[in-house]
Amino acid sequence: MLSRVADSMFWMNRYMERAEGLLRVLLTNYFISLDKGPHGVYSWKPVLEMFGTLNAEEIKAIEYSPADALQYLIMRPSNQNSLRCIITKARENARGMQDHITKEVWEEVNLIYHTVNQAGLDKKLTGSEALPTIDHFLKLCLTYVGVTDTTMPRGMGWNFMSLGRFIERAILTTDVTSKHFEQIGYDLDDNKDILFWRNLLFSLSGYELHLKSYQGANINSNVLHQAMLNHLYPRSVVYSLSRAEKYLKDVLEDNEPPQKQALYREFGRIYSRVKFADESSIKQATLQRFLQETKTDLLSFSHMLGQQFFSYT
Repeated sequence: MLSRVADSMFWMNRYMERAEGLLRVLLTNYFISLDKGPHGVYSWKPVLEMFGTLNAEEIKAIEYSPADALQYLIMRPSNQNSLRCIITKARENARGMQDHITKEVWEEVNLIYHTVNQAGLDKKLTGSEALPTIDHFLKLCLTYVGVTDTTMPRGMGWNFMSLGRFIERAILTTDVTSKHFEQIGYDLDDNKDILFWRNLLFSLSGYELHLKSYQGANINSNVLHQAMLNHLYPRSVVYSLSRAEKYLKDVLEDNEPPQKQALYREFGRIYSRVKFADESSIKQATLQRFLQETKTDLLSFSHMLGQQFFSYT
């Protein structure tokens, strides 16, 4: 497979996974913003920090305005992590390799692109249509996942697509988890109730699973375990890495890049660090460091993978 095609398939799925993750966060925060709490306001600052590049003053100017925050996070071309920019990049990658994806996949990406660029979207995000609009975008992304799963042949292209998806998911889950633990100073002993963690759990579609699967007084530790270490939870970091490992092996078995063993070792180091972690080892290394290094290492591995397969310099 040409490196250009492999690059496009890898990044198309990364961008689509990023769009889905962004929409889950937006939908959750919009829901919660309707319940403003005792102070009568809801701050979008954590979301703006995760998915934007605004400075402190710019964030302060819009953090209490759901309409302004949504327009920045969904429509603003100056924000490279806005939904519109992410979907545009996914479509550009898909358009350049239409011979290597199914007609249904191309049509779904194209549909999402035109939907997010429709006229009048800004007005929908400022009124009562904001919530159903975000929900509609999320359902389109979920449809894309189903279409790719049921129509794409399981060849080298699928392996690169899946590798991109699960690397992006691991990075996103780590990032969202870190942002929420930052609010309590990464202190696992500063125990919070389930209402405090509902934002994180809903953002990762894990609230219902948490209520069914976890018991015990230390909710902080339970939430961390679910987000990072639960092998059965499809949005956890360890699950995402286990799937990425499978597709990485498939890619490397069919190719002989110069740094094949180095790729194996680097990914194995990242995966093992998460797979064999527990609360005591995380506390010893500090939670903040554990989360930050996990994200940094995944970004570094992604770049290393690109150098070997996509001709990055």
